[in-house]
Amino acid sequence: MPARKPKVIVTRRLPDPVETRMRELFDTQLNLNDEPLDRAALVAAVQIADVLVPTITDKIDADLLSHAGDQLKLIANFGAGVDHIDVAAANARGISVTNTPGVLTEDTADLTLALMMAVSRRIVEGANVAQAGGFTGWAPTWMMGRRISGKRLGIIGMGRIGQAVARRAKAFGMQIHYHNRKPVSPRIAEDLEATYWESLDQMLARMDIISVNCPHTPATYHLLSARRLKLMQSHAILVNTARGEIIDEGALADQLTKGEIGGAGLDVFEFEPAINPRLLKLPNAVLLPHLGSATVEARTEMGEKVIINIKTWMDGHKPPDRVLTSML
Repeated sequence: MPARKPKVIVTRRLPDPVETRMRELFDTQLNLNDEPLDRAALVAAVQIADVLVPTITDKIDADLLSHAGDQLKLIANFGAGVDHIDVAAANARGISVTNTPGVLTEDTADLTLALMMAVSRRIVEGANVAQAGGFTGWAPTWMMGRRISGKRLGIIGMGRIGQAVARRAKAFGMQIHYHNRKPVSPRIAEDLEATYWESLDQMLARMDIISVNCPHTPATYHLLSARRLKLMQSHAILVNTARGEIIDEGALADQLTKGEIGGAGLDVFEFEPAINPRLLKLPNAVLLPHLGSATVEARTEMGEKVIINIKTWMDGHKPPDRVLTSML
């Protein structure tokens, strides 16, 4: 007789090809309504699932895992970031955690450059004027922004996405600077013509544009605090496509309102999905609803990675995208 298919519970709706393949391979319970599961539903899920497939909208903490049945052995996250999962608590219960790294790198980097352009050239502000019928003709000094060519870009976090941003920015003629836990390899630094700053404070004070591309961990919570935001130049632009908690959002709203920072492009927010209401009113803030990996290609490839991780675990091997506490 064939081996029993593992019970896989998916907490959000995934692309149709991914869900169809999961139904073929596993005993899969889908979320057809695509509403985030409440706490009671998550508790019920971990009590019966062999594999849980959560997303960033699910808080998988130690308390939730204390309700898990002994059969839960894998949390196959749909997404690269795992700050919503208590990996240590999961591992302590013999539950492996996997993610989907790599496949969203290029799309997130594309969006990062798009936000730089949108803020620098006032694209959203201009589009709103045109669509509201407010365009009355070209004028020499109207709606002037700033070019990005020749500007200094400071990247916080020089991992996969940070390097992809750097490659794009170099093609736009920008000067690449970065702050990281340690310097990248000499080969990468030479290829990107990138300058390493051990001191984040010193880098912030010298850049025209700052791009946040590091993961959210306890060490990076409010990494850009009110004190550090004040180090930025008054014309500088801040772009965040990583995690909202890395920036003190209230302090950022203060700085933007006072004109002490030139502008901000944000795809993520500290209390997502809530957005600081002051940011919503600012013309120098371009706000997007967490679109970093929102391409057909990325989301499908993320699902394929989830399937590979589950299938590898089913076959008795270590999944390729295991997340270890030492990595966090």
